[in-house]
Amino acid sequence: MKINNNISAIISNKQLLRNEDALSRSMERLSSGFRINHASDDPSGLSISNKMNTQIQGLDRASRNSSDGMSVIDTADGAMQEITSMIQRMRELSVQAANDLNSLSDKEAIQVEVENLKSEVDRIASTTEFNTKSLLDGSLDNRVYTEHVTRVQTSEKVEDGKYLFKVETAATRAAFDTQKTLPDTLQNSGSVIFNGYEVSLEKGMTREEVYETLRKGAEIGNAEIVGEKDTNISYRSMDYGSDATLNVQVSNAELADELGIDMNGLNDKSTTPGKIPKGANAQVTLDRSDASQFKDHPQATVHYKGNKIVISDSNGFEMSMLLDAGYESSTDSITLDVTDIGPMALHIGANEGQQMTVKVAAMDTKSLYIDDLDLTKQGGPSKAISQLDDALAAVNKSRANLGAYYNRLEHTVASLDTTSENMNQAVSRIKDVDMATEMVEYTKDNVLQQAGTSALAQANELPQMALQLLQ
Repeated sequence: MKINNNISAIISNKQLLRNEDALSRSMERLSSGFRINHASDDPSGLSISNKMNTQIQGLDRASRNSSDGMSVIDTADGAMQEITSMIQRMRELSVQAANDLNSLSDKEAIQVEVENLKSEVDRIASTTEFNTKSLLDGSLDNRVYTEHVTRVQTSEKVEDGKYLFKVETAATRAAFDTQKTLPDTLQNSGSVIFNGYEVSLEKGMTREEVYETLRKGAEIGNAEIVGEKDTNISYRSMDYGSDATLNVQVSNAELADELGIDMNGLNDKSTTPGKIPKGANAQVTLDRSDASQFKDHPQATVHYKGNKIVISDSNGFEMSMLLDAGYESSTDSITLDVTDIGPMALHIGANEGQQMTVKVAAMDTKSLYIDDLDLTKQGGPSKAISQLDDALAAVNKSRANLGAYYNRLEHTVASLDTTSENMNQAVSRIKDVDMATEMVEYTKDNVLQQAGTSALAQANELPQMALQLLQ
């Protein structure tokens, strides 16, 4: 029998402390709901669950990002819907103006509405925003750095890089020179017809009066006079390309000779004698050397419409632009430096680089090639119908792209939400406590603690028995 070292008490106390620690851990798990509250509880489980929680938070944020992207697309599409309506209205007005029952004053009244609609298209294109970010001004399209061309637009299939081509021949306008100055006083009366629009000249009109009458008539006839009134004047069509014609007729031979214009509208001084002068399209040669990205597009073709050129290839590759008037250089190449700067990147994943690129083409009248619509010009309504059809096709194409983006984002949101749900379940299996099992442990530890306390009390009484030996 020993007094200084009560082995029974020491053993009971050790077990009691262990039971107390176990009971504390059970209490912590039951109160927090987590199986892992400290790194020591499950080092690998803690590491895995924390990484998965990071992914879950990223997925939830990416889902909200995608929803915000859908809101951006809705905003852009709503604005494009109004632009579509205005283009359709302008086309309706063009069809109305194409009817010869309308006088010039009627067409001028129609043109007033067209001008207002064009201004509104430009206003919507420049002011449509989402969170101060402009959507339809071209800032969300690829940035292209170049010279000698404007209004450059590229499709989604155009890769970044430098695209080179040469302008062998500039687009030209229909033209002829009279090689004659206007008389000081007109000696003959008659009429001059510019592409179907007729103006009358009276004998005795001064040079200034004749010049002003011809200038106004040419303008309405979609042409212009080149040269001052006291010099040899020339006539040029306003349009460029093979569709541009210059049919100027005079009512009688005497007036035609005085003005230097063939009576039947055929100009022997033109580049095509005996024929009505016509313009010519630009001619472009694509550079397919290693220095040019066109090397990857051996089947790319060029389509012309005056100064406007469209380069297209399979799989949706397309570039459109407007050449500077009169530019040609068979030696120096034009470089289109296409960059990935501009398109909006939506981060739709939990990790780096998981992005979706959204491109929105410019929707202003210049980019749609309808900024020069003029229904008062001769042939203007018919030309406008064609231009507006092309513009409507461009807007519809851009809206179709937006619709595809939107549908993709809907699936993205659904996928992200499902993945987040499944990962939450996985984290729960690792980190959450099983309340029923833990309650069993808690009850066991609680009973053991009470038993240990009782045993320790009994062990502490054992040394008292030694006193009986001293009696």
